[in-house]
Amino acid sequence: MPYTFRSTLQATLTGNPYRSIWENAWPMLLIMVCNFLVGVTDVYVAGLIGSKIQAAIGYIAQLYFLLIILANAIGIGTVSLVSQASGAEKPGELLHMAQQSLLFGILTALVLSLGGITAPQWIVRAGGFPAEIQDIAILYLRIFALALGPNYFLIISGAVFRARGEPLKPLLVMTVVSGLNIFLDFALVFGYGPFPEWGYPGIALATAISFLVGTLLTFLLLGHPAWRPVFRPPFRLDGQYIRVLFSRSWPAALLQLSWNAGSVVLYNLLGRMGGENITALAAFANGLRLEAIIYLPAFALHMAASVMVGQNLGAGLADRAARLAWRTAGVGALALGLLAAVIYGLAEVLSGLLTSDPLVLRETVRYLKINMYAEPFMAVSLALSGSFMGAGDARTPLYVISAAMWLVRLPLAWLLAFPLALGPTGIWLAAWRFKAGKWRPAGKE
Repeated sequence: MPYTFRSTLQATLTGNPYRSIWENAWPMLLIMVCNFLVGVTDVYVAGLIGSKIQAAIGYIAQLYFLLIILANAIGIGTVSLVSQASGAEKPGELLHMAQQSLLFGILTALVLSLGGITAPQWIVRAGGFPAEIQDIAILYLRIFALALGPNYFLIISGAVFRARGEPLKPLLVMTVVSGLNIFLDFALVFGYGPFPEWGYPGIALATAISFLVGTLLTFLLLGHPAWRPVFRPPFRLDGQYIRVLFSRSWPAALLQLSWNAGSVVLYNLLGRMGGENITALAAFANGLRLEAIIYLPAFALHMAASVMVGQNLGAGLADRAARLAWRTAGVGALALGLLAAVIYGLAEVLSGLLTSDPLVLRETVRYLKINMYAEPFMAVSLALSGSFMGAGDARTPLYVISAAMWLVRLPLAWLLAFPLALGPTGIWLAAWRFKAGKWRPAGKE
């Protein structure tokens, strides 16, 4: 594939390591900021309509996240394979891999969409939705199911572009998608200008329409001569490639499921705090929202490390791949350390933006001040797990992080919170131990 458009590949293979980290990470950071703003806007607009709508949006968002776990996992496997083919300068293999990953992802999304369209009532009831919001959730789920195919396509095509060294393309797409989604949230819900007033279904329609527009824009980008072979028939799955892709994807899917299941257990523990349970749950939710701000650069570096390690291993530069992995981890530790220091100092001010309840405020501040000490260690863990995944080893992060969650964090949270009677503080301390512990992978040499 000729270098007829801007690519970070050569800089990643031969350039200054810190410049390589920057060029691969900053577009991902902006993409994550865009996604974050869309999520906030959805919840804000829903809140303007009513608490039931806001609750339904929150429930559906969690369910929808489960539905796109497979897309994220396929994307992780694709980054590993395509980045290594890119570093090895094998354009034919790269294009074949891109086509196969996109085809497999679309077929997977169609199967999931069929369930969301034909049986949303069963899914909503099985998900434990409160009776008063089930009808709202069923309608949302049907609309979101229609958007699942385009969303899978955007996630996997973004992974392909990044692995090739073209992170500006998914940034362009997601900027358009996010801007349109935010605009349509208001326009379709409240009927601004020439737009019809759809009410609460307008939030789901805004998502579906913006994903469709993003898909059309991605098709235009894939129309570049260097990418056009992706559209050449035959359009049938290559069993050998799919087996390799599956082997690199399933651990990532299980890791996300394990992490989310662990979070559900933490919520359950907090719900057992007796008279403190509502305060603890509210503080935990607030703390996670504020932590999400500093996780944006950490996950951007995680994804950048995957690409850089994969490309360098594909080019036969194993030593440089290892150096980039560790330097990315160092950059992450420094960046999150600085952000954590700011949030630690402003803990009361930031917590006050989310709650006026003095008990929830106090507990949120305590959560933040305990966990901020561990954020640099979490940044190192994320960067190194991304490096493993770029090297094609998604099993090590799965085993290590799952073991840490289920064998360290959750038992320690129970022990500190109940037998040792530390209450919510015990669970916050367990989270700190999990993030800063010695369970982190040692890196990929």
